[in-house]
Amino acid sequence: MKFVKTKMMQLVKENEELKVRYNSIVKEHDLEKTLALKAMYHSEVVEGKFQGLYQELFKR
Repeated sequence: MKFVKTKMMQLVKENEELKVRYNSIVKEHDLEKTLALKAMYHSEVVEGKFQGLYQELFKR
């Protein structure tokens, strides 16, 4: 599995929990949007509970 910015943005848009987390990361750590997405990918997708949802985006 690899990081794809467009797929990660789609996942965030479709999931309210990830939207809140994304906005929190951007504000708290003053990160650029792409860096916040990468951080979320590694923490929430690679070894987190959103791995299955992320993989499903590639099957659409």
